[in-house]
Amino acid sequence: MLYALKIATRYLTASKAQTALLVLGVAVGVFIFIFMSALIGGLAEFILARTVGDLSHITIEAEAVDPAILISPEGHVLAVVEKARVRTASLADAETFVPLIAGVAGVNAVSPQITGAGFMTRGAQVSQVGVTGVEPGLESAILDLDGYMVQGTARLGAGLVVLGQKLADDLALRLGQTVRLQSSGGVASVLTLSGIYATGNGRMDESSVFVSLSTARTLFALPQGVTRIEIKLRDLNAADTTALRIRALTGLDAVPWTDGAAQLMEALDAQAQTGYFLKTFALITIVIGVASALLLSTYRRRPEIGIMRAMGAGRGFVIFVFVTQGALIGLMGGLSGAALGYSALLPFPTRDAFRAGTLPLDITQGSYGLAIALTVIGAIAASILPARAAARVDPVTAIGQ
Repeated sequence: MLYALKIATRYLTASKAQTALLVLGVAVGVFIFIFMSALIGGLAEFILARTVGDLSHITIEAEAVDPAILISPEGHVLAVVEKARVRTASLADAETFVPLIAGVAGVNAVSPQITGAGFMTRGAQVSQVGVTGVEPGLESAILDLDGYMVQGTARLGAGLVVLGQKLADDLALRLGQTVRLQSSGGVASVLTLSGIYATGNGRMDESSVFVSLSTARTLFALPQGVTRIEIKLRDLNAADTTALRIRALTGLDAVPWTDGAAQLMEALDAQAQTGYFLKTFALITIVIGVASALLLSTYRRRPEIGIMRAMGAGRGFVIFVFVTQGALIGLMGGLSGAALGYSALLPFPTRDAFRAGTLPLDITQGSYGLAIALTVIGAIAASILPARAAARVDPVTAIGQ
């Protein structure tokens, strides 16, 4: 084995320029493999962050309570009994469930909320809005309000409201001014504008307002419980399994974000398949390059191979020499390409710092170890045909040449 390794090394160092060129070609193929892995993986992370990052990864909604129906003995509906003008379903035991959910592995934040529809009025101007009441201190637990603030603060308290920039412009509102917010149930409250945000989502910026949980209780006449619990995970890809754990633990209908994102998942799968094809082509290029170089080396070294065979070297020994030569080329090219790829990706921002308009390359998804391993395996596979050709060389004919 050691002698075969020595011969393979000597063959490689005998023509340093050719070996360097071959290793460079393999390194370029590995670099392309790593670059595509980082690009496809980073692009997937960027898309998910932009579409799901500011949304609840798992949502628990209160079940709507149907009004009581009076039916006659003959089966006819006599009346529909509704106790109030607006029925707000609630999770009455939310205070019990929130600590349990927060203790589930992978859960990063839990935000109990009260949501509903309302009208925001300033003078003669009226805008229909969606109201979300959150606990003070949890304003950015799901949606990163702190990161989207353009004026004021996201901190909520009694008598304060935070709304989108588009809505503030429509109502000609400025920080510190008061505005009247009325729920769909008819309860109204005068609030002070404490913060203005801009997410870039036009629909949200013109129709979503945030108030404290206590203010929302007053507006929607909900003295206890909440209407929704939103959950943020450390890994949004674990939403399905985590939702199952929460259902088993609490008995609540925990719905992962993937339930309503079939088209997005299909698009990401198609993108991943494209990446696999591109990386496969890079590996095929490596295999063809190594096989071509070793076939040429076999032809040039026929006399030397004939002498080895005449001195008693078996076919297995010759095959091992050339397979070892291919493995060394793959290893050197793989390590060089991985180092080149890592160095090229290092200046790019991390996944947490991805911004619109930048190339979303994720250095952590370069698949460096996989690239090196596949390159070595591919180089070994590419060397088998030249190795078998070398082993079939007739000693007498080769020496005579």
